[in-house]
Amino acid sequence: MAARGLGRGLGRLVRGLCGRPGGPGGPGGPGRPARGLSASPAAAAAAAAAAQPGSYEARSALAAREPPAFWGPLARDALVWDTPYHTVWDCDFGSGRIGWFLGGQLNVSVNCLDQHVQKSPESVALIWERDEPGTEVRITYRELLETTCRLANTLKRHGIRRGDRVAIYMPVAPLAVAAMLACARIGAVHTVVFAGFSAESLAGRINDAKCKVVITFNQGLRGGRVVELKKIVDEAVKHCPTVQHVLVAHRTDNKVHMGHLDIPLEQEMAKEDPVCAPESMGSEDMLFLLYTSGSTGTPKGLVHTQAGYLLYAALTHKLVFDYRPGDVFGCVADIGWITGHSYVVYGPLCNGATSVLFESTPVYPDAGRYWEMVQRLKINQFYGAPTAVRLLLKYGDSWVKKYDRSSLRTLGSVGEPINFEAWEWLHKVVGDGRCTLVDTWWQTETGGICIAPRPSEEGAEILPGMAMRPFFGIVPVLMDEKGKVVEGGNISGALCLSQAWPGMARTIYGDHQRFMEAYFKPYPGYYFTGDGAYRTEDGYYQITGRMDDVINISGHRLGTAEIEDAMANHPAVPETAVIGYPHDIKGEGAFAFIVLKDNTGDTDAVVKELKSAVATKIAKYAVPDQILVVKRLPKTRSGKVMRRLLRKIITGRTQDLGDITTLEDPSVITEILSAYQKHKDKQAASQ
Repeated sequence: MAARGLGRGLGRLVRGLCGRPGGPGGPGGPGRPARGLSASPAAAAAAAAAAQPGSYEARSALAAREPPAFWGPLARDALVWDTPYHTVWDCDFGSGRIGWFLGGQLNVSVNCLDQHVQKSPESVALIWERDEPGTEVRITYRELLETTCRLANTLKRHGIRRGDRVAIYMPVAPLAVAAMLACARIGAVHTVVFAGFSAESLAGRINDAKCKVVITFNQGLRGGRVVELKKIVDEAVKHCPTVQHVLVAHRTDNKVHMGHLDIPLEQEMAKEDPVCAPESMGSEDMLFLLYTSGSTGTPKGLVHTQAGYLLYAALTHKLVFDYRPGDVFGCVADIGWITGHSYVVYGPLCNGATSVLFESTPVYPDAGRYWEMVQRLKINQFYGAPTAVRLLLKYGDSWVKKYDRSSLRTLGSVGEPINFEAWEWLHKVVGDGRCTLVDTWWQTETGGICIAPRPSEEGAEILPGMAMRPFFGIVPVLMDEKGKVVEGGNISGALCLSQAWPGMARTIYGDHQRFMEAYFKPYPGYYFTGDGAYRTEDGYYQITGRMDDVINISGHRLGTAEIEDAMANHPAVPETAVIGYPHDIKGEGAFAFIVLKDNTGDTDAVVKELKSAVATKIAKYAVPDQILVVKRLPKTRSGKVMRRLLRKIITGRTQDLGDITTLEDPSVITEILSAYQKHKDKQAASQ
């Protein structure tokens, strides 16, 4: 009887977690108590930050001058430790050595779950805003801990041990969060792959990480459409020899093919105990891998470790967004990106917050979706991408004003620089001119927010469209073309960071040399962000965009080489070049130039095939908006394609081409200009 009762309780909980009919429910009985619990990290972090001498300026100066004196007490008081650390930091950018809180041991899932369950088990950890409007599911910290423990025990039963890698290919759902935390609990390393990536992209990441298990759903739901996740996983794992099991949860009631690798996840979890002893992990043990695009064609697996990452995510979550106990924090990012890791999962949960999981799209079923959700869930902080803001701006103000947004205190922007018009609309229309608006700059590599208008002195000014102030411990410098530091204000340069911080990535998985070459070789002794920045006379920072061959499409960073590689396999296409160009909605779009073989027949058919190839090899969002056929590309005498010239042609800056003396044949510019003009005329005629 007891077992049957437990099964029914689990059934209710899993239905809530996975989105099938029924409520969240769930059996009682908290997980194993956390060991050596301290005060809640949110309260402790606030107390520790407040204990630092004086103002924002004083605390910034301390963090820059004496990192151990700043970060040491914070880590001690804000995190739950099994074993105290003996060394706060040991970092050297010259050799790429980055170490924080050495000798310390803890478990990230204990920090995110157990300590809150011990104090307030029925407080809500997650509000799942499912694709179907008005059907949110609330998951308490107790329920999330039990689900995490059952999933952790399921992973252990299927051979996952400390240090093993697990791929998570799931949309935004409580079970996906539990999968991340289950890996953290047993010391496994998760790599979440955005559920919009193709089978080929998924397989590449699984193989690079040598994952033993993949966790997925039968299907996903987004914007009212069904996404065939399991079919994509089936196609991917055909090419993944390390995968031993695929754990399949159910988001819909539709049946999918189950092969010899496949295991029904809910059934397996029902057999497991809701208690799982947490593994004690070293501060510098790997927590997760997250793949990001670089300027070469191969995505790189950035390694984030335990204590430093968690502390940085929790502290930035609290101080940048003015998080207070009892707030409902709404970050609408996907968990497949670093924003979802740091500000949907780890930062908010470490702080004991209620975090919103947003499964849908900004315009489903209509353009009021975000704001209806804000009203219904009483969201206090709303964090999203400029792309969505620009899209919603075009629908007008009425969709916003229809709903009560009085619960909002902080609005945030993430993923790319926000333009002035979008900033003004977000501030004045969405926030009624009364909410703090934080335009945040950071990267997958940084682990958390590095530059933002808050924290600051009380009531300090916020300038539109500007990230402004470095977070504690972030010491930016601007570099000129000769690699020299440029001082003062009203200047631009390459944005570098001169000092290590706890949240930063430690290496590229399996390729530390590439890590060094990408981030520490361009400006020896400094971390190179790849971005350019402008510093005002007042010392505020404005991000001016990428300096390498990386474009930012709707907040998704993508190497142009990746798109070129996807198109280069077409038999009719000997050469391609891809650049980023300004796009009204997406911020940047991809524009491809292709050279076709002389005997190519139907040009339009080739263009269609190229778009399909990019969607299949990478993802739909990577498909170039425009593809222009040219006779040849502008190359130097050494054979390098001069993409800056292509960018100037597309953006109408042909009066300022700069030095073209290195071009093999300058007449190529006239050729491309003529082809581009015909392309524009054809577009105009078809509208």
